[in-house]
Amino acid sequence: MTSHRLSTGETLTVQIIEEQSSEKIPPAHLPLSVFYEDDDLLILNKPADMPVHPSLGNYENTLANGIAYYYQGQGLPFVFRCINRLDRDTTGLLILAKNMLSAAVLSRQMKERKISRTYLALVQGNPKPSSGTIDAPIARVPGSVLERRVSPDGESAVTHYQVRKQLLSSALVELHLETGRTHQIRVHMKHIGHPLLGDFLYHSKDSSLSRQALHSYSLRFIHPITGCELFFHAPLPPDMQEYIRLHEGGAEPSE
Repeated sequence: MTSHRLSTGETLTVQIIEEQSSEKIPPAHLPLSVFYEDDDLLILNKPADMPVHPSLGNYENTLANGIAYYYQGQGLPFVFRCINRLDRDTTGLLILAKNMLSAAVLSRQMKERKISRTYLALVQGNPKPSSGTIDAPIARVPGSVLERRVSPDGESAVTHYQVRKQLLSSALVELHLETGRTHQIRVHMKHIGHPLLGDFLYHSKDSSLSRQALHSYSLRFIHPITGCELFFHAPLPPDMQEYIRLHEGGAEPSE
C-alpha cells in the first residue's frame, strides 16, 4: 500500500498475481488448438466430443483439464474462467479470461450483449424465408435435466438466422445470438421445423453426422484491457465441410 500521489508523466502499473489453481480440475494432456493468446485472454478452437468443464462422468476429458495441463507446462497457476460456453459436440471459438479483471470486464460485455457471436449450422430442409428472427422463450423440459423446449413460461431467447447455402435437402445457416440460453440454437431451429443435422437430442431420427452440426464461427468484442476491437473467425471443421461437399446442388437462397 502506498500514499504516493501520481504526478504528470508518471505511470501506475497494477499486477494481478494469482498463486492458486482451480480446485478439482486435474491437468490432462489433451489436444488443444490455441487460436490467440495474450496476457489477458485465450481464444481456443474447441473440437467436437470435448466437454468444456468437468461434470458427472467427465472428470479428466474436458477443455478445462487440457488448459490446466497447458498452464502447468508453463509453471503458471490456472483458474478456469470460461466466458462463452459451448456444448460438448459444438466446435469452434471459445473465450477464456486469464485473470480476474479481464474476466469481470468480459463477463459484463457478455451480459450487456456486447460480444458478437456468429454460428454456422447444417439444418434439415431449406428454411423459408431464407432469413429471419426467432423470438421464442426457452424452458427446461419437465423431468429432464438436459432437454429444453420453447415454452411461454421460459426465459427470453432471440436468434437471428440467414441461409448461406442451400444443399440438396438441407442448408448451411448462419446464426447470431442476442441471448445465450442452453441449447438455444438447437431448440429454436427445431421450433421452426429445421432441426440441426446429427442432433440426437432434438432430431433423433437423423444420422447424417455423428454429432450436432454446429460451429462457433466468429467472435467480435472489445479487448478487456486495451480497448481495441478484436475479431476472430474459425473455418468449418472437416466433418461439416465434407458433408457440404457431398450434398451440394441446391438452389441459391431466396425469399
